[in-house]
Amino acid sequence: MKLICLFIFLTHNLLMYGQSVNDSPLSAYSTEWNKETYSKCNTGSNITYLSAEEKEVIYILNLVRSNPLLFVNTVLAKYPSVSDKAYLLKDKKYYMSLIKTLSEMAPQKVFDVDKLCYESAFCHAVESGKNGYTGHARLNKNCEDKRHYMGECCDYGNSEPLEIVLSLLIDEGVPSFGHRKILLGNYTKIGLSIKPHKKYETNTVIDLW
Repeated sequence: MKLICLFIFLTHNLLMYGQSVNDSPLSAYSTEWNKETYSKCNTGSNITYLSAEEKEVIYILNLVRSNPLLFVNTVLAKYPSVSDKAYLLKDKKYYMSLIKTLSEMAPQKVFDVDKLCYESAFCHAVESGKNGYTGHARLNKNCEDKRHYMGECCDYGNSEPLEIVLSLLIDEGVPSFGHRKILLGNYTKIGLSIKPHKKYETNTVIDLW
């Protein structure tokens, strides 16, 4: 009985503040993202070895890939006004180029979670974090043996899922837009891990196949 009452209480509070237990992570930018058609994007929801933040990164990436133009017109249209992140303020050409890329991009398939990609990302994120390392080289044989990806993105210093996604998609200071091209490319499988980092507090490794 106590558990039932607690669930009703939490649900009531969420609805009072204009949120639903089924809201997407982008619902604050538009309730359009709550449509049933986007439930397919939450491919990590039932994966027990992923943290809530890791699931949300996958969810957001899949939302971007499913409707890039809606992401432009909702999230990218509003995010600069609510963020003080330096990568949005230093050089606007990167931000504007992302708008152009997504505006011209056709919807892509969503990522499915892959255990081998996850184990590859997990090992690298843990070891990179402990050693304060940045880069793609595996630091020990164990991680080398678990290496499993065709494309890899590493992000440092961001802990919020949307900030991780935007940092990589904006790709501030990367003229080739390598991270952006990987995350918006033809890969179909994903594994990622968010771990503490000795130098940057947080590091995220995303491995794709």
